[in-house]
Amino acid sequence: MASDSPDPLMTLCTDYCLYNLEGTLCYLLDNETLRLHPDIFLPSEICDRLVNEYVELVNADTIFEHNENFFTLFSDPRSTRLARIHLREDIVQDQDLEAIRKQDLVELFLTNCEKLTAKSLQTLGSFSPTLVSLSLFGCTNIFYEEKNPGGCEDNLNLTPKDFVKDFTFEGFHRLRFLNLGQITKWVNVESLLRPLASLTALDLSGIQLNDIFFLTQWKDSLASLVLYNMDLCEEHVQAIAQLRKLRHLDISRDRLSSYYKFKLTQRVLNLFVENLVNLTSLDISGHIMLENCSSSSEDEKVGQTSISPEMSSITPFRNLKQPLQFLGLFETSLCHLSHIPAYKVTGGKSEEQVLNAIEAYTEHRPEITSRAINNLFDITRIEHCNQHLRALKLVITALKCHKYDKNIQVTGSATLFYLTNAEYRLEQSIKLRRQVVQVVLSGMESYQEVTVQRNCCLTLCNFSIPEEVEFQYRRVNELLLNILNPTRQDESIQRIAVHLCNALVCQVDNDHKEAVGKMGFVMTMLKLIQKKLLDKTCDQVMEFSWSALWNITDETPNNCEMFLNYSGMKLFLECLKEFPDKQELHRNMLGLLGNVAEVEELRPQLMTSQFISVFSNLLDSEADGIEVSYNACGVLSHIMFDGPEAWMISEPRREEVVDRMWAAIQRWDVNSRRNINYRSFEPILRLIPQGISPVSQHWATWALFNLVSVYHKYCPLLIKEGGLLLLSDMIKMASARPETKEMGRKVIEHCNNFMDENMDTSR
Repeated sequence: MASDSPDPLMTLCTDYCLYNLEGTLCYLLDNETLRLHPDIFLPSEICDRLVNEYVELVNADTIFEHNENFFTLFSDPRSTRLARIHLREDIVQDQDLEAIRKQDLVELFLTNCEKLTAKSLQTLGSFSPTLVSLSLFGCTNIFYEEKNPGGCEDNLNLTPKDFVKDFTFEGFHRLRFLNLGQITKWVNVESLLRPLASLTALDLSGIQLNDIFFLTQWKDSLASLVLYNMDLCEEHVQAIAQLRKLRHLDISRDRLSSYYKFKLTQRVLNLFVENLVNLTSLDISGHIMLENCSSSSEDEKVGQTSISPEMSSITPFRNLKQPLQFLGLFETSLCHLSHIPAYKVTGGKSEEQVLNAIEAYTEHRPEITSRAINNLFDITRIEHCNQHLRALKLVITALKCHKYDKNIQVTGSATLFYLTNAEYRLEQSIKLRRQVVQVVLSGMESYQEVTVQRNCCLTLCNFSIPEEVEFQYRRVNELLLNILNPTRQDESIQRIAVHLCNALVCQVDNDHKEAVGKMGFVMTMLKLIQKKLLDKTCDQVMEFSWSALWNITDETPNNCEMFLNYSGMKLFLECLKEFPDKQELHRNMLGLLGNVAEVEELRPQLMTSQFISVFSNLLDSEADGIEVSYNACGVLSHIMFDGPEAWMISEPRREEVVDRMWAAIQRWDVNSRRNINYRSFEPILRLIPQGISPVSQHWATWALFNLVSVYHKYCPLLIKEGGLLLLSDMIKMASARPETKEMGRKVIEHCNNFMDENMDTSR
């Protein structure tokens, strides 16, 4: 099972400080600008964590707000030291790098920071004496002058004339690792890199270079070379073969992105194996093999699978001195062979290969990752996922990393649905399942695409609601209400969202219900009901909406008042008329009105001839067993409790309604099993110690007798809330009916027997 151990103290403290900057590390200058307390000094181990975790929180947690002055907290190396920071996405702007330019950075990773312009190139020069590792992956505008200085619009329609041509890495004497993946095509890579004396790792993903012979100037130092999506030719191959120190070579490509002239041959692979003798990692994913590089089918069938080079099904790899640590074969025919001489292989043949692919490509290759996750989706949907904890963590990481990528959000959210179902649930820790909830909610916030919304809602259905989402209670309610607000909504999403809303307001405390009511919950449900009425449709959405209203109004007067103020009674009457035979609907509606009737201040609004007549007629209903009749009687019992002077109508007469209530109660089977769940008996118990309405007193006593007789779980609740004392006092009342007293005695007897049976007699 995945660990439920708490996060390290460093992580907890870092997060607490970031969520409470003003109360911990900082103060507000002039009530608006964050400043570090003057007596604070933070070493790089802490500062790096603060900055990197800050970036993660801004990108992953919608509750966490980006502060424009955050990076200025690290402007003075005398109080804060930065060494290794990883920044990503649009939160990072030129002024942020400028703020930390005095820091002696060793490692700076900038990933998809599209708001950075050529101003940041100048800032990079400030780090040149100390910088060892630099990534500019996806910083597509960093080589362009800002077209709109001081403006708020993005740099659109950039042209070669806006391009900065004079920047090089002159002076970056310590730079060893450099990632220029996905930068603009106008960059002269050879001139840019020429000043670097001894590169050990270079990533040129997504850059097309006709000549890479200049790379041979680092043939004695270059250990890692990534040429992802570069259309190679013979000259490229010859240049690569001279880089004899290479341990990692990636010439993979996205087979769907464009037409490639280059076809991989057995000769090319032989050349790499013969010349790159230090190679431990090779990625040739996406390549089409021009000729057969595999062994015969007879060789394939011999013995168990082997990673030994001499047994290799890929014939050029038989000359390897030892198995590769990593071999990328995703979307190639070679991944389906039996004997592959590598410890870790990416591909689509097995679960292991697919998970390796997701792990290897998530950070920088969403287009490949989405297809790998799609393979995982097929595995989880059709087969059993053997490494489901690893799979779940990898999908969570991909969704967090690419929250605006449609393909990843669609395939990832669909895969989460299968990975969180009952089959795998027991082995998943609370912490891991909370991560799933958070990434699902982030997906719903970031991507409004119908399929993503549906997948996310379905995934939430795999969780115990509300218990497992209570830590994000407000957020999930807001998202679901947003889904239900549009008038033209996908029917399946609507049905799932209403079901979740109903579950969220069931079995939670009244403070939660009050808060959700203020978000517009009652209005949203009534709008759904109104729309269904117009369509003359009584489906699950209609029934769930009334059920949700029943739950959210339970012991919550403000929500009951909202129901009345938003014409809830009008919709009740219309539904009753339009759907006279829908038993479940009637039960839910009457349950809701029972909640409204419990609120003394609201009962006068129910005192109309029309409403009272409807409630009286429903006393005779046999819909859903006794439920509709029982709930109608409950509504009337609370109304009767206000006494004869509150009966402000001439028809029907109070006595007539009372007689019908007595008759209804006498028809009910006291052993009826109930489709109801009480959290408190308080609304029922208040009808016991009174003589104004004996029928109300009898209804309440019957309800308690039924519940404790059929469901023993209610005995402790009744005892806890003082019900036995109230019943004992009622039995002594002269105004109470004999049958009511007798029923009260039976309730007390049941509860006493329950206590005797469950008493601990151990010594």
